[in-house]
Parts: sequence; structure tokens; C-alpha cells
Amino acid sequence: MFSRTENFSQYIRLYPVVTFFLALNILIFVLTYIPFIGNQIYLAGMGVNYLISAGEWWRLFTPMFLHNGIMHLLFNMFSLYLFGPELEKIAGKARFLTIYLLSGIFGNIATFFLQDPGYRSVGASGAIFGILGAFGALVYYTKHILPQLRQIIVPIIIISIIMTYLQPNINTTAHIVGMIVGFLIGLSYFHPKRIVSWRRPKT
Repeated sequence: MFSRTENFSQYIRLYPVVTFFLALNILIFVLTYIPFIGNQIYLAGMGVNYLISAGEWWRLFTPMFLHNGIMHLLFNMFSLYLFGPELEKIAGKARFLTIYLLSGIFGNIATFFLQDPGYRSVGASGAIFGILGAFGALVYYTKHILPQLRQIIVPIIIISIIMTYLQPNINTTAHIVGMIVGFLIGLSYFHPKRIVSWRRPKT
């Protein structure tokens, strides 16, 4: 399910939303390393709670596309590359888009309300955890139909949560809230009655 066998052109054609976010995150990361303007882009977009309080509300959105170092970027983009396509294929482009964006945004909103005023954060992890949460909802509805999916997804979710609390400098709030939001949206999107209506032939 999560092994990618497509070539480059097939991947782009089959998973345009995932491809867009991969390209956007990588492009912005490169831009932040351009002398003079790169640091300004990073500082203008990172999540800083006291600046959000001062009215810079875009910082609830822009941190999703910034990363603190190459390893941070690679980890998040590899996760998106690996898990995103299957969810985009199952849910569809528009539903995948809402899962990704709303999980990331609500993760940042929760960070704003639950962390101290000086807290700073960047990264797509809230959105990535939203993807895992949506898969969790799919497992909930298909546990008796697709037991192999449960065997794959549940350990990944558990390990991801554990690593969230073991690694330093991690926005645990965005991770956990992003996963919860993805799960709740998934419960709506993947409800058996809704899936039947998606697949019903048009007349």
C-alpha cells in the first residue's frame, strides 16, 4: 500500500496535490537559504505566538511551509511522499487538501492557545500527522474488512506519537492536535454511507 512504484511523471499525474505540497515545501526551503531575503522569509512566516497576538494571523498558516534545517524538511517530505498518495487516491484531491490544510492550521491554532507567548514553531508535521489521523479513521471503519491496513497503520501511529515525546524541540501540540483533526475529518469523509455515495454511478 505504501510502496511507491510510480515513475516521476506517473507520480505527478496520479497525485497532483501531494506533488504540489512537496514542491512548495522544497521551493520555500530553498528560498529561505538565499542570502538577504531568505532569513526575512523565514522570520516573516514562522509561528511566533506573541506576534500572532499582535495581529499577524497569517502565522497560523505559513509555518506549515517552513522547516528548520534539511533533516526536518527531509523527514516531513518523506512522510508526505510515502503516506500522502494513498490518502489522496482514497479520499480524492479536494478531501485530501482539506485534511492536510485543516490539520496543519488547527495544529498551529492549538499551539497558539496552549503554548506560552514566546513559543516559536515551524514545520509541516501537524499536517503530516493529520494524514496519519485520517488513516486512523479509515482503519476504524475497515478494521474487519481490511485487517492488513490496521496492522500497518496502528503501529505507525503509535510509534509516531511516542517519538513526538522522545525527540527534543518538537511541537507536540501541533502533532497531537493535527492527528486528532485528521481523525475527526476522516470519520466524516470515510463513513461507509458517504463512501457508497461517492462510488454510486452518476445517472
